[in-house]
Amino acid sequence: MLKIKALAIASLLGVSFALVGCAPLVTQNPGGKISPANVHKMDGNDRVMLKGADVVSYFTTKSYAQGNPSLKSTYENITFYFASNENKALFDKEPQRYLPEYGGYCTNGIVYSVPWGGDADVFEMINGKLYIFGGQSSRAAFMLDPQKNIALADKYWKDEVSGNNALWHRTKRTTFAKVPHYKSGSELAAEIAKAKK
Repeated sequence: MLKIKALAIASLLGVSFALVGCAPLVTQNPGGKISPANVHKMDGNDRVMLKGADVVSYFTTKSYAQGNPSLKSTYENITFYFASNENKALFDKEPQRYLPEYGGYCTNGIVYSVPWGGDADVFEMINGKLYIFGGQSSRAAFMLDPQKNIALADKYWKDEVSGNNALWHRTKRTTFAKVPHYKSGSELAAEIAKAKK
């Protein structure tokens, strides 16, 4: 009886984990030209870019600003929030100009072909493009050699990540097949510390 109970609990846990894993499978893969994307369910919307950050503010004020759910537009099955009517109008006129690179995922993750994370308040504008990072250490690692890292990220986004399922691709690249130039977090931290000297 105890064995059957344990098996039932294990099965229930397995189903629960599978269902929890389905949310990113569906949400972060909206189809269209921006897929996968760093989007989240919020405020009754299925796919909100960067948890509602105003993507236009990065370009107009060079700063992060949280958007307002009542000021929104939809582009390529993704909802974008804006901090002002002016920013919404700019986006509606020319949406592609304001899109974050690599679907809004951490740019340094894409350097390693890993679509993961991306904090809207950690960013860099380079040559008129918006790059989002998963934290200050990710940004610092990327900025050790931004041109080389942009070339790697562009390659992996184009050849592997774009159009594919984020969760499965992330699992593959973090578990089974790391990129040849992979560096661990501690290795990157050591390089950052060395560069600061």
